[in-house]
Parts: sequence; C-alpha cells; structure tokens
Amino acid sequence: MQRVDTLIHAGWVIPVEPRESVLEGHSVVVHNGRIEAVLPRDQAEAAYTADAVHELGGHAVIPGLVNAHTHAAMSLMRGLADDLPLMTWLKEHIWPAEGANVSHAFVDDGTRLAAAEMLRSGTTCFNDMYLFPDAAGAAAEAAGIRANLGMIVFGFPTPWANTADEYFERGIAVHDRFRDHPLITTAFSPHAPYTVPDESLSRIATLAEELDVPVHIHVHETAHEVDEAVEQDGRRPLERLDSLGLVGPRLQAVHATQLTDDEIGRLAENGASVVHCPQSNLKLASGFCPVAALAGAGVNLALGTDGAASNNDLDMLAEMQSAALLGKAVAGEPAALPAEAALEMATLGGARALGLEADIGSVVAGKAADLVAIDLNRVATRPLYHPVSQIVYAAGRDQVTDVWVAGRHTVSNGHLTTLDETELLERADGWRDKLAANA
Repeated sequence: MQRVDTLIHAGWVIPVEPRESVLEGHSVVVHNGRIEAVLPRDQAEAAYTADAVHELGGHAVIPGLVNAHTHAAMSLMRGLADDLPLMTWLKEHIWPAEGANVSHAFVDDGTRLAAAEMLRSGTTCFNDMYLFPDAAGAAAEAAGIRANLGMIVFGFPTPWANTADEYFERGIAVHDRFRDHPLITTAFSPHAPYTVPDESLSRIATLAEELDVPVHIHVHETAHEVDEAVEQDGRRPLERLDSLGLVGPRLQAVHATQLTDDEIGRLAENGASVVHCPQSNLKLASGFCPVAALAGAGVNLALGTDGAASNNDLDMLAEMQSAALLGKAVAGEPAALPAEAALEMATLGGARALGLEADIGSVVAGKAADLVAIDLNRVATRPLYHPVSQIVYAAGRDQVTDVWVAGRHTVSNGHLTTLDETELLERADGWRDKLAANA
C-alpha cells in the first residue's frame, strides 16, 4: 500500500469537471499538497494508507471556492457607510476614510480578518484589488490562503503611490517579491477606466504581456459610468479599453452590468472573463450583469463578493445563490443559470479568470489539494436529492467544516488553524473609531 498524507472519505465528491458529475461514496487522496487520486472508497482503502484520515460521510467535498474580486482589507470598513449610491459612497465616505487611515498596518490587519472569514466559509483563493498589496500578500501568506495580488494603478496620488511611475515600480516590486511563491500570484489592477489615463492603461497592456499576468479592472459597473465616458470622449469604456489593447484573454472585467450584445460578442471573441458580483451590485443599485447572455456567448464567468464595505460579507456560498437566482430573474428563464453553472463560476470559472485553471478549480488528480467539506447532514439541507442544488440553494457557510489549501488543513471542524481569531477581533475593534471619525 502507498503511504500518503491525507485520505478524505466523503459522502459525495463534486469534482466540477465534468460539470454535472457527482461521485457518491468516493475518497480524495492527498499527498505533497496535491490530489493524488479520486476514487471509490473501497479502492482508496485498498491502495493507500495515510497519516491523516477524515471520515466525512455526511459531507460533500468540493473544490475550494475562488473569490474572483475582493478589496480584502476593506473588511475593516464593513457597515461604515451603507445605503448610498456608488459615487456618493466612494467620494464622500470611503475615499476620505481611506486617505486618513490606509497604511501597511491597516491592510495587514484587514486582510487577515478577511482571510479568516473567507477560509471559514470555504474560499481558498481570492483575487484582490487594493492599496499596499505587499501587506496583503504577507497577510495571505500567514493565513495560508491562496491570493492573486493586484498591482493597483490610479491616475492620482494615494497612500500607496504618488505618480504613475511609482505605481508601476511598487507594483512590479510586489510581483518580483512573490514571483515564485506557491500560493501567491499577481495581476495588474487598474482601478477603472474613469480613474486611470490612457498612458497608464497602454503601459499595463504591454507589461501584462511581458510579465504574463492578468488585468483586473472595474468596467461598466454603472450606467452613470458609461454615460459619463460617452459624454467625455464619445466612446463607451469597453471600446476605449479595446482600442488600448486590453480586451483579450488576460482581461477580468469586473461587474459588467451595462453591456450591449456587440460588447458581449467582443468579450467572447477575445476570450475575456467577466467577474460577476451580484450582492454588491444589488446593494449599490449598480445594475444587473447579463450572465445568461454572457454564458450563451461563451464568455468565461467568475464570481466575486466585492469588498465587505459594499456587500457586507465575503460569503461565496451566499454569492452563488444570489447569482443563480438573479440570473434567472434577469433572463426571465428558470433554467438560465442552473446550480452546476453557479458552482462552476465560483470555482473553475474563477480559476480560469486568474489563469490558474491548470492548478485549482476542480477536484482532479494532479491539481493542488484546495478542498472544502460541507456538512449536508443538517436540517437546512435534508432531505437530500441533489447535492449540488443543496449547496447552491440551501447550504450556509456555517456548514463548512473543513478546508484544505494545497493540502494544508486551514479549517478543522470549523476552527481556524492558521489565525488567532481573538487577536483579529481586537485589532478590528481598534480600527473602528479611527475610521468612523473620517467617514
């Protein structure tokens, strides 16, 4: 018998690849941080012996969830300024509070808090856009969570950088620092077309090719954004990005609530991804992403929570449910976004958007062992007819019991193993009064 690190005996393994596959009574074999095999339990027990064996007969094991759009450190601003339009929220509350408080320490503390929330709700990888990405990377490393750090760019000074050159220099330094890290990757993150000038966007298009990284940007988030762009230079933002060479396989178009049929076709033709953030869009009344039309055109779809300041949580299970329900309502078709498609958006779709699909996003031999166990033996998810439907439409994040990232057991029976929750809460409370004074 071959000795391995971990054997997980599950009631159901939901590999995501192929999409509608549900493997009952199967086991996941993990060794050296990767999935060695997925096979029926009797075969696993006959072929392997393990240092750690997990009996999860009432659980479904799924790939780790990929939160494809966050501002993780903004967890410290959760509930700071609610029930406001996007630009009022940003200009009159969030940006002033950030200008007075955001620092390396702020981002470190905020990202650790976010990582704790994400791990406990089944997220094993997050795609971050925020200031001080070096601090976010250090926090993710400490938490043992996978992260894609945004090399953020604005067209104006922030606490992170003052000039265009400084944004690029500091961002590339972050890229170089984490270049060979097993859990941390990078992307260029120009904030939005309305906050970044053409010169910087063109430079990003060139450097993204040279460094082989994605480009993550808010685009067509609101009708106001699009109308203002047309008024200023006669073009919609996506057309402008296209003219600068940014609409291609590297593009992660976040929000995308305002798309024409031609724009959907252009995104599909060029292999771009769209990151859907349904709960944040609903809260800020930003509009509705046409996910059914995008899926029908063949656009890769990912799912994100946005920051906790505009959601107000980082719960990808709830985001899946919202995406599935909203997708049906917008399309006027109950089959528009089935449960399996919502789960794929939250896992493999996010991995594809980040360029990580060869390593994460599905429970397949050879991939990294980023795994989540969800206890379906609860009153909220019984009786059980279809495990994927129960996960998407009924399960809550309190049912996440165990999480592994690259084979490391980061949540064990509902408890964090890498972070001190008491310390996180004390630090969060320490920031509260400082932030409230500037919002």
